Amino acid sequence: MKRMSAIAILATAMALTACGQPASSGKAEAVGPVMVTGAICRPTPKGRQVTGCYLTVTSPADDTLVSIASPVAALAQIHESRMESNMMMMRELEAGLPLPAGQAVSLAPGANHIMLLGVNEPLRTGDTVPLTLTFATAAPVQITAAVGQPPAA
Repeated sequence: MKRMSAIAILATAMALTACGQPASSGKAEAVGPVMVTGAICRPTPKGRQVTGCYLTVTSPADDTLVSIASPVAALAQIHESRMESNMMMMRELEAGLPLPAGQAVSLAPGANHIMLLGVNEPLRTGDTVPLTLTFATAAPVQITAAVGQPPAA
């Protein structure tokens, strides 16, 4: 009889332990927040409605920066710059910017960068620009970029 009681207690304990474990969704889970540093946007001369923004992003897990938004512009895009036929060309990274786990990815002049299109009001040195970065798996990150000249590449 004691043996049956011990087996029943053990079976109950195992069932309760199994019930307390969360089920795996099969999706990647966030390891921690994405870090963004050095955010800066170029000033816009009067009459110009396009500018570039630069920053460094570090994700704790493999992820992709899929979009950018800002209330100061009609549209924000992630662009790449590259040389083609001796000309510097820019194009939107429609699939987003890959972020390898733990590696700082810089968006800089002459390389990958953010383009703000349809800027509502001229951006002047000393102003700030709110940006929302959206990722494939991590939570969105809201930052404030300074307006000024980025460091020389």
